[in-house]
Amino acid sequence: MSGAQCCENPPTLSSSSGNGCVQQLGGLQTYVSGSLDSKLGILLVSDIFGYEAPNLRNLADKVAAAGFYVVVPDFLHGDPYVPENAEKPLPIWIKSHGTDKGAEEAKPVIEALKSKGISAVGAAGMCWGAKVVGELGKSDDLKAIVMAHPSFVTVDDIKEIKVPISILGAETDKMSPPELLKQFEEVLSTKTEVDSFVKIFPGVSHGWTVRYNNEDAAAVKPAEEAHQDMLEWFAKYVK
Repeated sequence: MSGAQCCENPPTLSSSSGNGCVQQLGGLQTYVSGSLDSKLGILLVSDIFGYEAPNLRNLADKVAAAGFYVVVPDFLHGDPYVPENAEKPLPIWIKSHGTDKGAEEAKPVIEALKSKGISAVGAAGMCWGAKVVGELGKSDDLKAIVMAHPSFVTVDDIKEIKVPISILGAETDKMSPPELLKQFEEVLSTKTEVDSFVKIFPGVSHGWTVRYNNEDAAAVKPAEEAHQDMLEWFAKYVK
């Protein structure tokens, strides 16, 4: 179920990273960035390394700077995957961190956003988080979703999507290889009622949008391109 690529390039977690703050939202500890004045909310769902990853929080800040109120909940409940923990290899860890549970726990977060005056909500998920936002995209609670290097997402999932969806994939990805993304694209092309965008980034691997080295310009460039694609999708539909 879980490939080694899910675990590559783990981030150095930092509870103090980012320009925002951590507060309770919908029953979860949540990193929050941006102003409620925007009335437009974005839910970011982490990969298996959780909500304290600095690149993920920096992405939240970038989306907030574009005019959104951004929330990154701790769906992993303070227990992100730790590659060095031999007692919890990924197949064991994933049993207590199901994407189905994440999707259920996201619903009170979305409701909490709406209770704060947010009138439109979009969501993006990376790896594990892409499956979560895929589940959320099967109803019309969200205005749009973005999946980055999805894990565990199936063709059947894509058939049930009801909101505009952007899928950003990697050329090298065992979790969602280009062949699978092309199947997603074929399914979406038949769903004329749902706007969609599928893009495969050359020369990158699973996790590239958030698990890159900031000192490596060749890694930063495609990550920033993916971030821009995400922002453009949200600007188009979350309003």
